[in-house]
Amino acid sequence: MVKGVLILMAGLILVGCTQEAQNKLGRTMQNWTGTDGILEIYAGERLVKRFLKIDKLTTATGTDDRTARPYRFGYGVLDENLNGTVDPGEKKVYFEFSDYSTSYIFYENPH
Repeated sequence: MVKGVLILMAGLILVGCTQEAQNKLGRTMQNWTGTDGILEIYAGERLVKRFLKIDKLTTATGTDDRTARPYRFGYGVLDENLNGTVDPGEKKVYFEFSDYSTSYIFYENPH
């Protein structure tokens, strides 16, 4: 009975939230549970970089004005040989990429 009431209350809270608040809650849950993301960066049609084991991408914001900046950043394992697996010697690195200069695809690892 108590469990049912809690689920109903959670549902009502979500219905009353704005879309942005729901998105933030969703991102918080995703960040908490983690994901196994893959980021691929292309130059034209050619794959030039791949990062594995990414838990999230973050949009940069200004320190003073909190305005979104035109680049994303995160941490992931650099797939140096582009074979789609983490091999010995491939390390977790920090990366940034601009909205203006690259084409990219970010997706959850299907395996």
